[in-house]
Amino acid sequence: MALLRAAAAADLLRRHRRAPLPLLLSALSPPPPTTPESCPDGPSPVAPYFAPPPPPLCRRRRSWPPPPPPPRVSSSSYVGRGILLPATFSIYSPLSTSSSASPDGSPDEDSSPPHPSPAAAPPSSWVDRWLPQAARPYAMLARLDKPIGTWLLAWPCFWSIAMAAMPGELPDMRMLALFGCGAVLLRGAGCTVNDLLDRDIDNKVERTKSRPFASGILTPTQGVGFLGLQLLLGLGILLQLNNYSRILGASSLLLVFSYPLMKRFTFWPQAYLGLTFNWGALLGWAAIKESLDPAIILPLYTAGICWTLVYDTIYAHQDKEDDLKVGVKSTALRFGDLTKHWISGFGVACIGSLALSGYSADLAWPYYPFLAAASAQLAWQISTVDLSDRLDCNRKFVSNKWFGALIFGGVLCGRLVS
Repeated sequence: MALLRAAAAADLLRRHRRAPLPLLLSALSPPPPTTPESCPDGPSPVAPYFAPPPPPLCRRRRSWPPPPPPPRVSSSSYVGRGILLPATFSIYSPLSTSSSASPDGSPDEDSSPPHPSPAAAPPSSWVDRWLPQAARPYAMLARLDKPIGTWLLAWPCFWSIAMAAMPGELPDMRMLALFGCGAVLLRGAGCTVNDLLDRDIDNKVERTKSRPFASGILTPTQGVGFLGLQLLLGLGILLQLNNYSRILGASSLLLVFSYPLMKRFTFWPQAYLGLTFNWGALLGWAAIKESLDPAIILPLYTAGICWTLVYDTIYAHQDKEDDLKVGVKSTALRFGDLTKHWISGFGVACIGSLALSGYSADLAWPYYPFLAAASAQLAWQISTVDLSDRLDCNRKFVSNKWFGALIFGGVLCGRLVS
C-alpha cells in the first residue's frame, strides 16, 4: 500500500507541478475514518479506498448557475470502483405503477396504481349501437335496454290469454301481439312516471343516479311530453279491445300513476306493484271472454301478486342501504333478516294459487309438470340468493323471466291437450 501511495503522489506531482503543498499532503494522507459524528445520516456504505479520484484542479472560476447536485445515494446502494450499482434494479417511468407484494413474493392484486387507468366502459346495449343520439335518453327512460320489466308485465297477460283459449286450440296470436306491444308501452309509461316523481331521490341512490332525469340529460318537460306520446300509443292498442276490456284497462292507470308514491308511505310498495303489474291477468281474460270468471282469474291474479312480492323484494335488497339514507320504504327493509322466510311463504302461496287456477280452468295434466319445474326455479332463487350481494340479487331477479315462461308453457300445453 505504501508503494501504491508513493506512485500516486509521484504521478500527481508530474501533473500539478504548481499545486500548493497542502493539497499534495492531503492527497498523500489516507482519508479520515467515517464516524457517526461526521455523517449525521449514518455511516456511508462507500468503501474509502475504492472511491473515484478527485477531479483535477482547475483555476477557472466556477460557472453560474452551478451544476445540479449529484443524486443522493441510498443505503440500499453501494459503490464499486467508481460505479454506482443499486441493490435492486428498476426502471423508473412516470406511468409505471408500484405494487405491494404478498409474503410469498407474488404481486398483490389489490394494490392500486398511483396513476389509475381510465375505467373500462360498460358493455353497450342495442340502444347505444342502433338508435340515434337524440333518441337514446328516451329509450333509457322507457327502459328499452332492460327488457326484464316488460317480460314481468307481459307474462300474466299471456297466462290469462292462453287460459281463455278454447280446449285443443292455440291462444289468439293477435291478442298476444297486442298485449306484448301494450306491455312495452305501459311499462315505459310507468317508468317515466316513476322517474319524474323520484328524480330528487334517484340522484342520491348509486344505482339510479345515472337515469335521464336524475343526471339532467332530460328535463321534466321533455319527460311529460314523452309520457303523453306513450299514453297516446297505448290508447291506440286499448281501442282494439272490447268495451269491457277498455274500461278495465283504463282503470289500471290509477295504479300506474300512484305506485311511485307508495314507497314514501308504506313498507309494502312491492305489494302495490303486484296489483299494478298483474292487472293483465284480469285484462287478458276479459279481452277474450268479455267477462271475468272469479274462480279462475282471482287465483291467477293472487299468484301474480305473490310472485311479484318474491322477485321485487329480492330486487329491493340492492338499494336497502341507500333507501335507509334517503328515507324511503320497502319490503326488503320491513323483512330484514327474515326476508327468506317471508318470500318462501309468498312463493308457496304463488304456486298454490297457480295450481288452483289451472284446476279451475280444466287444464290437462301437462300443466302440472311445468308448474313443478317453475316451483323448482322459484325455490332455487330463494334458497341461493345472497341478499348482501347486489349482483346476485339482480341475477336472481332477471331469472324470473324463465319462471313466467315455464308457467306459460304449462298453460299452453295443458290447454292444447285438454
